Amino acid sequence: MTGYGAAFDWARRHVDAGRLPTAVLGVATAEGVVALDAFGATEGRPARVGDPYWLFSITKVLTGLSAARAVERGFLTTETPLAQAIPEFGASRDDVVRLRHLVSHTSGIREPSLDPPEGLRTALLAPGRDFAAGTASRYSTVAFDGIAELVRCTAGWEWDADVAAWASTIGAHGFTLDPAAEPHTVVDAARLGLDMRSFAQHRNPGAGMIGTAADLLAVGSALLRIGRGETGGIVRPATLAMMLRPLTQGLPRLEPYPAERGQDWGFTWNLRTRAPGLIDRDVFGHGGWAGTEFWVHPSAGVAFVLLTNQAERPGVELDELDNAVISAL
Repeated sequence: MTGYGAAFDWARRHVDAGRLPTAVLGVATAEGVVALDAFGATEGRPARVGDPYWLFSITKVLTGLSAARAVERGFLTTETPLAQAIPEFGASRDDVVRLRHLVSHTSGIREPSLDPPEGLRTALLAPGRDFAAGTASRYSTVAFDGIAELVRCTAGWEWDADVAAWASTIGAHGFTLDPAAEPHTVVDAARLGLDMRSFAQHRNPGAGMIGTAADLLAVGSALLRIGRGETGGIVRPATLAMMLRPLTQGLPRLEPYPAERGQDWGFTWNLRTRAPGLIDRDVFGHGGWAGTEFWVHPSAGVAFVLLTNQAERPGVELDELDNAVISAL
């Protein structure tokens, strides 16, 4: 962990202060993992570096990579309408929701709870809209059920099976939707009204994946290699470049990411290219509901992962960790 002491001190400090129950923090370069440690315990279970965690919305970029693989293989384009896969979608709408809207939170689909009692597909097909497709940006998880269905109907593969297939080629063998993997309990999920048993049954392509820090660091290393022009791995360099083009510049920002945060959406990636306080300006990644974070800094040549398990985290500021990681270089 030479050089990254400040970042690991940050994680330890938040666990010791009770702001996080556990923290698994890892840093990787294009060559592989360079630092990894774990702190804290969940209800008496000590955190270990190889422990699985609920990834929540980091799932979105895994699903996005599978959709991008379908695009580069000619099965669909960013302009493919959702109605091609689900003909009954949008029957009451006068606009067309396309893949590019689904991946960039600009579809206008009304967002249900994280655990919709009616199920993801029924929620996706609910009548009405928040806004016309492509005219605003509001964060959406249910839209990823549409992405998964577009991929299934055009490419013929299930999103989770494809994630497992491409992840295994880069040494990431732990991604799963099965809670039998025993991820760390989200300590405040029940208090906040999320039934994790019910949530798991949705197998949500926008939030349901479980994985380890090593799994995500393997993805980060592969993306760094692709970003410098290597062709092996998950997607081609041109495909990754497509995923990192902003799709929401100039659009009104609705909850939860206002314009002043300097964030745009690409093809499922959160692009913090204009965010205040960051040391470099080409960072991309994603966070998850229970505090999980996965970020890639191409110009700095590093990716980092934070796995934790608490949805409400007052006093925990990601930019502090980001700065501590990057300033170590």
